[in-house]
Amino acid sequence: MPPLLFNSSFGLKLNVPDVVGEIIRFIKDEPKRSYKVIIGTDSEQVGERDADFVTAVVVHRLGNGGRYFWRRLELGKFYNLRDRIIREVMLSLEVAQQVLGELKKEPSVSNWDFEIHADIGENGATKVLIQEVVGMIRANNFAVKTKPESYAATKVADRCI
Repeated sequence: MPPLLFNSSFGLKLNVPDVVGEIIRFIKDEPKRSYKVIIGTDSEQVGERDADFVTAVVVHRLGNGGRYFWRRLELGKFYNLRDRIIREVMLSLEVAQQVLGELKKEPSVSNWDFEIHADIGENGATKVLIQEVVGMIRANNFAVKTKPESYAATKVADRCI
């Protein structure tokens, strides 16, 4: 199976090491600034049970914009919202581990924080999943944000669906 490639806003198709290379270049352009590297996944039901998932990798130059990369996966049957949300989290965790592993290979760039954004919140149908999802992400040693602070999932990935 070929590697899953991420899209850039410049129309490029990039693997994870290339995405991280772009993140590092972006950070090195203004090394005195602070950054957040964020992973977020959103999904949309297609048809009766199928779902499309978009995972976004965002590098946010705090107070001054950012860049993002995304990939779309068409996955099979999902019978309920919980299964779809858990799959979103698993996809985010998988990408987060890959991206973080690559970032750690570049010790000269250390002015960044790392977060996972989950498309869940206190309002709506996902509120019953907050403890479970936050627990999954924290158990993997990642900081987590939920709605309304989870913009990588709720804004960036959502727009790419």
